[in-house]
Amino acid sequence: MVKSVLVIPQATAAVIERLGRYRTTAAPGLNILVPFFDRVRARIDLREQVVSFPPQPVITRDNLTVSIDTVVYFQVTDPRAAVYEISNYIVGVEQLATTTLRNLVGGMSLEETLTSRDQINNQLRGVLDEATGRWGIRVARVELKAVDPPPSIRDSMEKQMRADREKRAMILNAEGQREAAIKSAEGQKQAQILSAEGAKQAAILTAEAERQAAILRAQGERAARYLQAQGQAKAIEKVFAAIKAGRPTPEVLAYQYLQTLPQMAQGDANKVWLVPSDYGKALEGFAKMLGAPGEDGVFRYEPPAYEKPVSSAPEEDDPSVADWFDTAPDPAVAEAVRAAEAVARKEVPGPLEHSPVERGVERGTLGSGPVAREVGGGESEPPRSLHE
Repeated sequence: MVKSVLVIPQATAAVIERLGRYRTTAAPGLNILVPFFDRVRARIDLREQVVSFPPQPVITRDNLTVSIDTVVYFQVTDPRAAVYEISNYIVGVEQLATTTLRNLVGGMSLEETLTSRDQINNQLRGVLDEATGRWGIRVARVELKAVDPPPSIRDSMEKQMRADREKRAMILNAEGQREAAIKSAEGQKQAQILSAEGAKQAAILTAEAERQAAILRAQGERAARYLQAQGQAKAIEKVFAAIKAGRPTPEVLAYQYLQTLPQMAQGDANKVWLVPSDYGKALEGFAKMLGAPGEDGVFRYEPPAYEKPVSSAPEEDDPSVADWFDTAPDPAVAEAVRAAEAVARKEVPGPLEHSPVERGVERGTLGSGPVAREVGGGESEPPRSLHE
């Protein structure tokens, strides 16, 4: 009775033989056998099995030997075929996987072998599944666990990868230096542009100030000369009027001449001064020609009867020169000074606060039209031309 009862665990199958011939495949659970006639030939695990094969040396197309570890995932679907169609299906799968792998890798180079694992896995699984189908085995997956090239090739590959990384690092470093140089040059360019713009504005304002100062200085000198000439004319008129009114004698003229001689001799260049001896006789003749003898026999100047007395009233200025003496400041100059002070107090933005286009628009370098300036009080002033 013990030999007639057979219990099969779940996910396991048993191949039953009767008198040496296949009779049935026992399913999981309770099974009844005929003692001494039926026996269990083999117990088959129906779960998916994982078999890792040892590294296999494989020669690639470029005559390099690589060591490849393979992992095969398979499942027994027909216990009868797995027992009677092959003596050891695990060894069969291993040998079939090795030969198929050598055929596939033999047509590839080392680089293709290292980068085409998915392609090798798919092709290897297809060949194994097709070949093991008559053994009652279904191959689910095939994975290449490791592909190890020879040590010399590994050293060459490491050197190549190291050189490639150093190359990329040098490229990135050069790119960073290039960007830094571009940014630095851009900053220097913007600084030079702003400096040149400031020097230009300063030169324009300085030239305008010098021009206005020269104009005002010339106008002041013109008015001073006019007043000086007018004063000299008045002085000469007063002197001649006093002379005519005093009726001078030759002695008075000679005395006045003697008082004038020291003034004429003043100066570093006057070393020798010659006094003409007949100058008194010339004055005497001049008095006799213009004057008349008096009761004492002395000639005196007599003004003509028709000559009008000299008026002491000052001469009126010409209306055309009335504006020469206007000391009020020029409104245009005052407005230019206020605009210059507003520009000087205005904060200049940095080269990184705005884009180059915005900075060009603010500086007036983009476009041909003048740029509106901002004056005190926050109001914008209309654009001015260069001569204004």
